[in-house]
Amino acid sequence: MGTATSERDYYFDNAKFILIFLVVFGHFISPIKGQNEWLYTIYNFIYTFHMPAFILIAGFFTKGVWRDGYLTKIFKKVFIPYLIFQIVYSFYYYDLYGKSEMKLNFFDPHWTLWFLLSMLFWNVLLKLFVKMKHPLILAIGIGVAVGYIHEMGTFLSLMRTFVFFPVFLLGHLLEKRDFKKILKPSRKAASAAFLIVLFFVYHFFFPNGMKEWFLASSSYTDIIGYKTWYGGLIRLAMYGVMFVATFSVLALIPRRRMFFTEFGERTLYIYLLHGFILKYLFTTDLFASIKDNGLYFMLLFFTVIITLFLASKPVIAIAQPLIELRWSKLKQLFKQKQSPPSRPQEE
Repeated sequence: MGTATSERDYYFDNAKFILIFLVVFGHFISPIKGQNEWLYTIYNFIYTFHMPAFILIAGFFTKGVWRDGYLTKIFKKVFIPYLIFQIVYSFYYYDLYGKSEMKLNFFDPHWTLWFLLSMLFWNVLLKLFVKMKHPLILAIGIGVAVGYIHEMGTFLSLMRTFVFFPVFLLGHLLEKRDFKKILKPSRKAASAAFLIVLFFVYHFFFPNGMKEWFLASSSYTDIIGYKTWYGGLIRLAMYGVMFVATFSVLALIPRRRMFFTEFGERTLYIYLLHGFILKYLFTTDLFASIKDNGLYFMLLFFTVIITLFLASKPVIAIAQPLIELRWSKLKQLFKQKQSPPSRPQEE
């Protein structure tokens, strides 16, 4: 299988691609999830762990947080693309939806862009929390408390930042040996059993009631009304389910090289670009046609096509200047096209 290093790399790349695939799939389900009970169950199920697992892995790769220039690197990697895509999306929505005026607001992230803004805040918070005693308990306490602040809303993605920060922090605190424990073969059966039970519990007991809790963008007042005193208890329970589900999914990720492993390095591209395609498709009759004809399997088919397309080398090359502020992939692509085919050596 190769060295331990390559095996570990395969694992995380596999995990990132599978998770970004589920992110796109969840967004495909979203417009018509209310039309089918099983579809809504799948939606609730996916949202329990796909972003938490993504965030946990992102936190795991922050071990260099104390290096000089670390935050500057993070700023360039996530905040500048946030500004660029916030502008691009503003123009895109203005044209796509025929709005009367174009509004540019950097304090209210468009759709998926909350993750970039939160990523910046998580890294800043990390430097503060790791110096404290019992940082994870404190982070969970804050994640519970912010749900009582109705006025926070989606401003700067602060609600999601604080609710999901314990997951990011836990990822930072985990070591390689912890992931080895997660990946023990003996854990796979228990993990699969838990996820199956969770799926059916959602379907039969909470068919419509979990979405807002796992989106983590609404206050307790928005979710359950004015009797919010028990909202914190529900969030604590949510954390418990979310953590167990996340580790259960991570235990089932394959460690060997797969056909999609290399795409795991391109998840940021898929995450940022799939919104353009989906937002356009939302304006068409595609989803109504799928619903009317019961062709729900097409949601999975389109997810596969779009995810693989956005992970392709030509798309990465074209989008790199927007996302990484570089064009090395585009230069490389042109060189490959211009270079003549190598001649076979004469014997």
